Parts: sequence; structure tokens; C-alpha cells
Amino acid sequence: MIKKWKKEGCSQKPDVSGPVRYAIFGFFFTGPLSHYFYLLMERWIPPEVPLAAVKRLLLERLLFAPAFLCLFFVVMNFLEGKAAAACAATMRSRFWPALQMNWRVWTPVQFINVNYVPLQFRVLFASLVALFWYTYLASLGK
Repeated sequence: MIKKWKKEGCSQKPDVSGPVRYAIFGFFFTGPLSHYFYLLMERWIPPEVPLAAVKRLLLERLLFAPAFLCLFFVVMNFLEGKAAAACAATMRSRFWPALQMNWRVWTPVQFINVNYVPLQFRVLFASLVALFWYTYLASLGK
């Protein structure tokens, strides 16, 4: 985007509001919430519990993922300065398709993450995959 902007000699500055919104969401919501969720999951379902791998995955996929996706849409609508009615419309039109895609993309990732990645690296691992995931979510708004 910056190369194109410089090459074309545009007088307008590039719009950085989108990346700033995602940075705010990642810094204030994704990082802290994921960190504490993984800590709680480690306490609630220690590795020695029978079927711990399945229980962890189900907890993350069926409770955390939908709540976190809902939070994403609410926060993004707020940061875009949209009204509550617009937020509700966004939730109605985009939440279910995004959640279905979330389950397809993130289920194998989170199975690996919550069962094989050391606790101190789980947020980092998920954040690497999230770079691509947020690109998908951003494309829903176009």
C-alpha cells in the first residue's frame, strides 16, 4: 500500500485506520484474553485429566471462540464509530459465517495449540495464525 502510494505520488495520505483498529484489538483484547484463558484452561483441565485433549478443544471451540468472535465484531464496530443498530446488523449478517469458518480454520490449530504448544508460547502461536485470520475477517467487511 505504501509503495503504491509513493509510486503514484498521491497527495492523500494512506488510510491506516484499519490496521490501527486491529492493532488496538490485538494489544488490548486478543493478547490479554488469550493469555488468561490459556492459564485458566490449564487449571480447569490439567493434562492428566482423562480425555484432556478433547475437553480442552471443546472448551475453546464451543465457548471461547464464539464469545471472542462476538467481542471482535462489537469492538470493531465501536472503533469504527458505528451505532448499536449497525453493530447488530453486522452480527446478524457476518457472525454465523465467520464462526463456521473459524471452526474450520482454527480447530486443528487450537488442537495443536492447547495440547502440544507449551503454555508460555500459546498466545504467540495463535497470534501467528491470527495474522491470516484477521485478513479473512477484514475481507468480510468489504
